[in-house]
Amino acid sequence: MAESENSNSVRQPLNVDAEPLKLSELLDRGWKIFEEVDSTNEPLGSNSIQVKVKRGVQMLEEASRMVAQLDLFSRNEELEEIATVDLKYLLLPALLGALTMKQTTRDKRLEIVQTARAYFMDFLRRCEEYKVSQFKLPDSTGEKARPDGGSEDGNAKANSFPGPSNLVAMAAQRQAKIERYRQKKELEAKLSDVRRAVESGQADDEVTRDFYLLNVRRWVTVCLEEVESIDQEVEILKKMDMFKENPPKQPSHPSRPPMKPFILTKDAVQAKVFGAGYPSLPTMTVDDWYEQHKKHGVLPDQGVPRKATAEDHGDPSETDEEEKEKKVENDDDESLLKARNWDDWKDTHRRGYGNRQNMG
Repeated sequence: MAESENSNSVRQPLNVDAEPLKLSELLDRGWKIFEEVDSTNEPLGSNSIQVKVKRGVQMLEEASRMVAQLDLFSRNEELEEIATVDLKYLLLPALLGALTMKQTTRDKRLEIVQTARAYFMDFLRRCEEYKVSQFKLPDSTGEKARPDGGSEDGNAKANSFPGPSNLVAMAAQRQAKIERYRQKKELEAKLSDVRRAVESGQADDEVTRDFYLLNVRRWVTVCLEEVESIDQEVEILKKMDMFKENPPKQPSHPSRPPMKPFILTKDAVQAKVFGAGYPSLPTMTVDDWYEQHKKHGVLPDQGVPRKATAEDHGDPSETDEEEKEKKVENDDDESLLKARNWDDWKDTHRRGYGNRQNMG
């Protein structure tokens, strides 16, 4: 196995005019770019962030090519046989996949997630070969197998109600997620303690090795979650592409003739006797209504309406009172005598006298 001294001597420039970077520098700069992008508050789709993402992907791809040329890792060796300075290069595929997922090209989203999944699977396979931690390797094809043995294109109606095998698989999947989350938190807590010693430069070989192994195990949990999320997203993206290529046809509704008004009665004779069955049938046109109100002077544009006469309203009691007042004012003898007798009678009889029927 090649050591880091040999790996540092291999140099391939990213830019013709720029000074070529060493393998360790490519990894460190790509790792730093990922941490900056992952913790930034700027929008992920902004131009500055996307330029930084592409630069980081180029650096990590260049580092991966150099690692492949040097044959740093072999299936015939154990984890303990890998040099401490080379352990960090195990993270290259995981960092490449994580940075690839940060790209936001919408029309190439399916290609982006499939490329990132390939990087994550490469990292997980290598970790499984070296037995870094115990985990179940996801399916390499990305097709999720049904717990009941059915296919993705099976009967939708049958799969709408989960059976006992489905419930057991769902419970196991949930328990695996909880376990991965617990392991991730434990690894992050240990990493925070070891990171200070490594960054200060005072860590010995054992502490440095522990630091890189903890990082690799933490990224195993991250990649398992990312692969599961990518599988769900790929399924959605493929269905969206199918809908774009073959959009569902809208059902054509035949044109219906306009409906005629009808009366809810048994026959025309009953309608003439009892009416149409509902009130407010029109009895005049709008023009007739306007002319009638204009004649009475009660329209808004005619100012204050005039006082309606007794002839318009036809109240007989008001008409009798007005005639009596006119006769008294004109000194009619008969009306004056009747009024005086009525006043005299009211002076000698209290109000309600003779009302024996209503008693009071």
